[in-house]
Amino acid sequence: MGLNDDDSKKPQKSWLFYYFIVLIVTMLLNVTVFPSMMERQVHEVSYDEFLTMVDEGQVKQVARGTDQYTFIAVDENGEEAYYKTGLWEDEELTGRLRDAGVTFAKEIPVQASPLLSFFTTWVLSILIFVGLGQLLSRSMMKRMGGFGNAMTFGKSNAKIYAETETGKTFADVAGQEEAKDALREIVDFLHNPQKYADIGAVLPKGALLVGPPGTGKTLLARAVAGEAHVPFFSISGSEFVEMFVGMGAAKVRDLFKQANEKAPCIVFIDEIDTIGKKRDGSGFSGNDEREQTLNQLLSEMDGFDGRKGVVILAATNRPDSLDQALLRPGRFDRRIPVELPDLKGRVAILRVHGKAVRLDSGVDFDAIGRATAGASGADLANIINEGALRAVRQGRKTVCQVDLEESVDVVIAGYQRKDAAVSEHEKRIVAFHEVGHALVAACQSHSAPVHKITIIPRTSGALGYTMQVEEDERYLLSKEEALNKIATYTGGRAAEEFMFHSITTGAANDIEQATKLARAMVTRYGMSSQFGMVALETVTNQYLGGDTSLACSSETARMIDEEVIRIVQQQYDKAMGILKENAAKLNEIAAYLLERETISGEEFMEILKREPEVPSVTAPEISETSSEIAPEADMEHTEEIAADAEMSEPQEDKPAEDKPWA
Repeated sequence: MGLNDDDSKKPQKSWLFYYFIVLIVTMLLNVTVFPSMMERQVHEVSYDEFLTMVDEGQVKQVARGTDQYTFIAVDENGEEAYYKTGLWEDEELTGRLRDAGVTFAKEIPVQASPLLSFFTTWVLSILIFVGLGQLLSRSMMKRMGGFGNAMTFGKSNAKIYAETETGKTFADVAGQEEAKDALREIVDFLHNPQKYADIGAVLPKGALLVGPPGTGKTLLARAVAGEAHVPFFSISGSEFVEMFVGMGAAKVRDLFKQANEKAPCIVFIDEIDTIGKKRDGSGFSGNDEREQTLNQLLSEMDGFDGRKGVVILAATNRPDSLDQALLRPGRFDRRIPVELPDLKGRVAILRVHGKAVRLDSGVDFDAIGRATAGASGADLANIINEGALRAVRQGRKTVCQVDLEESVDVVIAGYQRKDAAVSEHEKRIVAFHEVGHALVAACQSHSAPVHKITIIPRTSGALGYTMQVEEDERYLLSKEEALNKIATYTGGRAAEEFMFHSITTGAANDIEQATKLARAMVTRYGMSSQFGMVALETVTNQYLGGDTSLACSSETARMIDEEVIRIVQQQYDKAMGILKENAAKLNEIAAYLLERETISGEEFMEILKREPEVPSVTAPEISETSSEIAPEADMEHTEEIAADAEMSEPQEDKPAEDKPWA
């Protein structure tokens, strides 16, 4: 709802409403104010009376119709009146009329109310014309879409919220304590401007919220407006882009004009990188619509008076693409990071969203928070919602721990494929593949504990996955831990080769993740003795996938490839050695997994630590059936997922895309 007067909040009435009001008023005037005009109609008289009136000189004008005479005569009061009489064959009538000085007319119109005549002649015609024009213009806007919006001629489409209409405060924002602290000063300035004016401090003109998608940048902006109790203007950067050059700049002018009128207030521009990209000046880009809009925005931010209390908040997940003129002090004075929440923040976010659903008393948000390392606030909200939907499908009235744990799997790997027709032989391959990951991870000293192993197919294409969860929040990755991660990634392929003497396409994503980490160790982390502390790769769009580009010669790139291959092969050999040393446990745990399909980390560690038993599925037995393995082109992929940046993606014969918290 916009910030307007009380009258403007009422729904606007159609022009037809006012049309009927005018019509009713006109009819009432004709009946009450001008009754004589309505009653002075044509009086019918006999032909004898007509001749008498002619002889007495009362008739002034006469007209002959097809079956009657119509004439105007003066009555006894000296006023003109309208009369009519029947048509008779009278040859002397014309002479008598001439002698009496009567004028002949072709037609005598019957005059009704002059007000009604004016209304039907002028007002009704104008209303019909205006109504048709409105209908045609609305039809054009609907059909032409963006062109119809251009007819607003520079009016900004900002949504304007009153002080209480954002519905959000800092209490609704969890997991972003540093960002809230940085914004509280702006709120305090809007509440107590004199305190800052006494010392000579000026309110920051703008604050730029920077962070990955889904971390709550828009929510923070609305919470600032809710805390400050000031009007809140919200607009997306894409709404400034128009097909007509100059319209975007006009919208910027209109937005700041409205903001100055409503000061103190907050203006929030979402996805500001749409109009705030760097100006390169090449070709004709110096005169395009986007750059004119940016120039106008820069001019307006310099022009308005910061003492009036107009604060500009903007959000972006591409800060590296913004023009430097937009980021200098005096425009966006503050850059506020809105990063992915840590363990404490994730638990707090889960509790906030958990208030909206009925939760079982045994729900442990700490366990869910540990299993979702790297998740954004939007991901966590989705997990709570998926858990509530699962509880409804199961016919329960409350959401329990199992629902939330399953919702984590749904968000990561998709729903279970209950109708997936996976052969028993492929199930054995998947089981040994996943146990290979878990066994290599468990036998290393710097690896996250195994949380879950499953071979239930998922809608994302995964035939199974292994999840590892760190017990504590980790911010640094040592060289030993990085190498152990690579060894864990290669454990699935090593188990396939060791047990089946063959390999499948199920390790496609493992290979991708291992290669990516090994390359980062060489080019970015300085963890290679061959290159040392040299940056050979640059990262762009760190909040949108972190694309990289090499910054070295082709010869160095070749050496980097050789070093990456060496590291991955070294860890693959290490994983193969671990599996050979624990072949009995590999068989025992795989047999248990085939029976249960899903086992927890506790069950896995219990089997690993107890004395070896006679395996129900032996390596020789499986080796004899290795010739039955389908060709690689027909195999579906499996997946290994670790919650603490060790998650690998589902594969269906194509490279995987990074998950939100991969």
